Amino acid sequence: MTRVKGFFLRVLPALAAFALAPTLPAQAREVAASCDNASFLAAQSDFENGGAHGDRAVHICGRVIAVSPRAHRTRSGVHGYFYVDVGQGVSIRIVSNLDEMNAPAWPWVHKGDEADVIGRYYYDSPRRQGIDWTHRGTSRKWDVPGSITVNGNRYE
Repeated sequence: MTRVKGFFLRVLPALAAFALAPTLPAQAREVAASCDNASFLAAQSDFENGGAHGDRAVHICGRVIAVSPRAHRTRSGVHGYFYVDVGQGVSIRIVSNLDEMNAPAWPWVHKGDEADVIGRYYYDSPRRQGIDWTHRGTSRKWDVPGSITVNGNRYE
């Protein structure tokens, strides 16, 4: 009996901490129906000024200003990368999981293209931030399907 009691005394605090852990605010999982660069810029400013962190669903649009010419293999698959100008002198890295997307061979986006992106904005630091989860799939960790529309062609 003492062994069982000792187990529960060790496990209960961890379970309580898990149950009381903060969840993402509702707005973090809701994505605008149309391009909303202002909300993205507000979230980015909040993160950079020490505000609440956590991934956010975003819907941004703008002109493509740079494209990585080669796709890169990572532990989660093959990815293509490009940057979109969202205004106010800000550009953001877009990560496209090519293994998950219904898209032609990379690169299918070019400098000067107009892009409309739905995905998950992550912020690790000023130099490590971007929008990923830009494909239609979801998971237990992220339940908002994404997409990228380039010059009217939608890729999921």
